[in-house]
Amino acid sequence: MKNVKLLFIILMSFLFIGAGMAQGVVKGVLKDAQTGETLIGATVLVKGTNVGVTTNLDGSFSLKVPSEKNTLQFSYVGYESKEMMVTVSNGSTKDLGNVTMKPSSIGLAEVNVLASIAVDRETPVAVSTVQPAIIEEKLGSQEFPEILKTTPSVYATKGGGGYGDSRINLRGFSSNNIGVLINGVPVNDMENGKVYWSNWAGLSDVTQIIQVQRGLGASKLALSSVGGTINILTKTTDVQQGGSVYSGIGNDGLHKFMFTLSTGLMDNGWAITLSGARTYGNGYVNGTDFDAYSYFFNVSKQINKDQRVSFTIFGAPQWHNQRGNQHLIKTYLGQNDAIPYPVQSEYRYNSDYGYRDGKVYGGAYGYNVYHKPQASLNHFWQINDKTIWTTAVYASIATGGGRRVDGTGSQMLNWDYKLDQPYSSTKLTPEGYYDYNAVMDINKASLNGSQAIIGMSINSHQWYGVLSTLNTKVNDINVTAGIDGRYYIGKHAKQVDDLLGGSFFIDNSDINRAAYTPLKKGDYYSYYNDGIVRWIGAFLQGEYVKNNFSAFLSGSISSKAYNRKDYFQYTPGNQYSGWVNFMPWSVKAGANYNLTTHHNIYVNGGYFTRAPYFNVVYPNFTNDINNNAKYERVFSTEFGYGYTSSKLNVRFGLYRTMWLDKGLTINLGSVRSNISGLDALHQGAELTATYKPFQKLFLTGMFSLGDWRWKNNVSFDAYDDNNVYQGTYNAYLKNIHVGNSAQTTAAISAQMEVVENLKAGIDFTYYGRNYAEFDPSYRTDPADVSDAWMMPNVGLIDLNADYKFKIGNFRATLYANVNNLFNTAYIADATDGATHDAGSALVWYGFGRTWYFGLKIKF
Repeated sequence: MKNVKLLFIILMSFLFIGAGMAQGVVKGVLKDAQTGETLIGATVLVKGTNVGVTTNLDGSFSLKVPSEKNTLQFSYVGYESKEMMVTVSNGSTKDLGNVTMKPSSIGLAEVNVLASIAVDRETPVAVSTVQPAIIEEKLGSQEFPEILKTTPSVYATKGGGGYGDSRINLRGFSSNNIGVLINGVPVNDMENGKVYWSNWAGLSDVTQIIQVQRGLGASKLALSSVGGTINILTKTTDVQQGGSVYSGIGNDGLHKFMFTLSTGLMDNGWAITLSGARTYGNGYVNGTDFDAYSYFFNVSKQINKDQRVSFTIFGAPQWHNQRGNQHLIKTYLGQNDAIPYPVQSEYRYNSDYGYRDGKVYGGAYGYNVYHKPQASLNHFWQINDKTIWTTAVYASIATGGGRRVDGTGSQMLNWDYKLDQPYSSTKLTPEGYYDYNAVMDINKASLNGSQAIIGMSINSHQWYGVLSTLNTKVNDINVTAGIDGRYYIGKHAKQVDDLLGGSFFIDNSDINRAAYTPLKKGDYYSYYNDGIVRWIGAFLQGEYVKNNFSAFLSGSISSKAYNRKDYFQYTPGNQYSGWVNFMPWSVKAGANYNLTTHHNIYVNGGYFTRAPYFNVVYPNFTNDINNNAKYERVFSTEFGYGYTSSKLNVRFGLYRTMWLDKGLTINLGSVRSNISGLDALHQGAELTATYKPFQKLFLTGMFSLGDWRWKNNVSFDAYDDNNVYQGTYNAYLKNIHVGNSAQTTAAISAQMEVVENLKAGIDFTYYGRNYAEFDPSYRTDPADVSDAWMMPNVGLIDLNADYKFKIGNFRATLYANVNNLFNTAYIADATDGATHDAGSALVWYGFGRTWYFGLKIKF
C-alpha cells in the first residue's frame, strides 16, 4: 500500500510540474555584452529547479516556466553568471529581447580592441572562434595548435614529437606567414617571422579565447598574415574572488598540476590573479622526456569609471629532449639494412639520443631549453561615449637555445640524414644509442683538445614595443588609428656546453681572439652575431556599420630597418653593417551585407608588401648586404556566404592568394637552404556547418579543398650548420604542390549532454592530398618535373568527456580525452626524396593512441 501511495505522489508531482511549466514561455537572445556576438550553447535555468535549456546557434532560447515570478540563471564558461527576475502570466510569452553577459575577466574589452576580434555577420572575413569550454573539454594532452585542427584549411601536427615542437599551417602557409597575436601583441619572430610553439607551450593554461581569421583578417597591424591571423586572448583579471586547482595524468608518465587564485575586483578598485602550472613526462616518442612550467600574473586598478590600468606577465620556461631527424619508412619498420641494431618501438623510434648517468641525453638537435616571458602594461581610457584610447607597452627578454655537436669529430655523435643511417665514425651502443662514453675516452686521449663537444646554439632576444590605438565614431563611421613601435635585438651564437671529457676545444672562427686559444665551457665559438630590427608603423581604418550593411577600409605603412653586428668576423669599431631600410605597406577593404535575418554575404580583398626577411638581406651570414633583396608582394581576394538560424549555421567561402618574391629558408639535417624570389598561388574553398537537431546535441562539420602550388623556378644558396657556404644551385619547382599541409581536410564532431552534468564528444578528422615538403637539393635537374610524393590519406577519431559534480561546496569537473582512438598508424610530416616516392621520403609518424584524465576543482 505504501508503494502505491508513493507511486501516486510521484506521478502527481510530474503532472503538476508539467502543467506549471506549460503555463508560460520566456524567450530571448543571449549575447556578449562587449562584442555583441551571440553566445551559443549557454545554459538558461530556472533557479532552484532542473528546468532549463541551452541557447541555439543564433543565441536564442525559449523556455517554459511556471506562471509566477521566476529567477532565470544564465551561465557560460568564460562569462559572469547572471540572474534575472521574470513574471509570466498563464499562456503568455515574454520576450526578453537581447540578454547580455559580461566576460568573467576584467579588461577583456580593451584587449578585444587591440586584437581586432572579428564579429560574425558584421566583419567581412572568414573566421572561426574557439570558446573557453572547447579548450577545456578537448585539448587534453594535445599541443596548443592542435585545438584548431577542426578549423577549415588548418593542418597541425606534433612535428618531431618533442614537447612544444608542434607546428601549424593555415591555407598552406607556415607559421612565419601567419600573424600570431597574444592579447593584440604580435609575437612572430622579428627576423624570420616564425612562431616557436615550445616558447608558448604553457599558453593553453591561461587562454580565454582563440580566434582564427583566415585570409587577410581584421587586424589593422602590418602582420605576416598571408595565410591568416591567430588571435589568442589570455585571461586578464577575474571579476569574482576565487580560484581553482587542477591535476591531470596521461600516457607515458604525463603529469600536470595547476592552480589559479584571484582576489576579484575589490572595493578599492584593485584586482589580482595568479596562475601557475607544471607539466612533465617521458614523451610519446622515445627519448623525449620533458619538464615545463608556466606562470601568469595580472594586477589591475580601476582608476575611475573611465580609466583602468593593468600589468600582465606570463611565461613558460621549459626543457625538452627532441627528435631532430626524420627517417625512411623502412627504418621505422626495422627493414633498413644500413642500421646495425634493432629499431626500438617502431613508429616511436628516435635516433637522436643516448644515456648519461642513467638519464636520457639528447644529441645534436635532440635537446631544447627556452624561456620567453612577456610582460605588458595596458592603459584603457574611455574618453567619452564615442572615443576609446588603448595603449600597451610590452617587453620580452628570452633566453635559451638548442643542443649541437661540433668539432672535427662531430660525426661521432651525428646522423647522416640524407642516407638515413649513422656515419661510419658514429659511436653507438649495441642498442643503437649514442655512446657518449666512447667519445669521452677519445677526447681524454687527445692532445689537441676535444674532437667532439656539446654546444648550444643560442637564440636569445630582447624585444620592446608599444601599441596604441584610438577608436572614435565620426557620424556613422568608426575610425581607428594607431601606432605600432618595436625594437628587437636577437643574439645568435654557439657556446661550449660540455667538453665531453676533453681539456679544451679549439675553434678559430673569432678573428679577435688569438689563434688556437683553448676554449672552455661558456666560451663562444663558430659564430656570434646580433640581428637588430627597428620598426615603427602607423595604421588607419574606417568602418561603417548600419542596419544590415557593414564595410571597412584600412591601410598601414611601416618603416622596418635591419642592422647586423658580427663579433667574430669583424674587428671592434667595424662590426655593424649599418641600417638597411624598408617601407612595407598594406591596404585592404571588405563589406558584409545581411540579406535577411538568416542570409549574409561578404567580400574582401587586399594588397600588401612585406620587407624581405633578415636572412634574405644578409644571405651569406656576414655583414654583406644583398642590395637586390625584393619586397614580398601579396594580393588576396575572398567571397563568402553565411546562413544563420536557431538550428543550423552554414558558412561557405572562396579565396585566392597570389604571393610573389617569397623568401624561404629550409633546414634539413645540418644543411640550411636560403631561397628567394619564389612565387606561389594558393586558392580554394571552405565550408563549415553547425547543427543542433535537439536540445542536448550539437553537430559541427567542416570541409576545405585547396590548390596550393609553387609557380616558378629559382636559385638557392646552401650553408652548413656553422654558416659555411656550400654553393649556389638552381631549384626547379614550377607547379610543385606546397608541402606538409593537407590540401583536403574535413571534420565531423558531435557533442552531447548524455545525462545531467555529463557531456561526451567525438571528433573525426580527415586529411588528404598531403604532399611532402620539397628538398631543394633534389630539385636541381631541369628534366625532373615530378610532383612531390603525396602521403597516404588518413582519418582519425578522438573522444572527450567531462562530468560536473560537487565536492562539498566546491564545484568540480572531471575531464577525459582519448586521441587517435583506433591507434591508426599514419604519416604526419614528410620531406620529399630523390625519387619522389614513399621509398625515398623521410617522414615522421603521427602519434598513436594517447589518453588523458584531469580533475579541476573551483572554489
